[in-house]
Amino acid sequence: MEKITEKAGHPVPESDGRDNRLSGPGALTGIAVGVGTGAAVALLHRAGVRPPGRLGGPATGAPAMVLTDTPIAGLGISDPRAWSPADWTADALPHLAYGLVTYGLISAAHRHR
Repeated sequence: MEKITEKAGHPVPESDGRDNRLSGPGALTGIAVGVGTGAAVALLHRAGVRPPGRLGGPATGAPAMVLTDTPIAGLGISDPRAWSPADWTADALPHLAYGLVTYGLISAAHRHR
């Protein structure tokens, strides 16, 4: 968020609570990515795109990962091309877990209709 506010010409001044002002919008964008990805997958599921869970979970987590990693690279915060296997694992596992849980809930909701 610090890079975004600086590029926008409105850097967050040094003050009490600065860390919260910078971390809050980052958390909200993560929530937006999760909700948006889940909504898109639910709409696709409703339209008949229903891969089995072993594929649907990773296919749900992958776009969320891309949507979070692309701005990191685009803003020059980090370069995923330089990440170690441990870095990729630390990034991929939470997105996979998100995808498995989200797709599982979407599938379960559909079965109970």
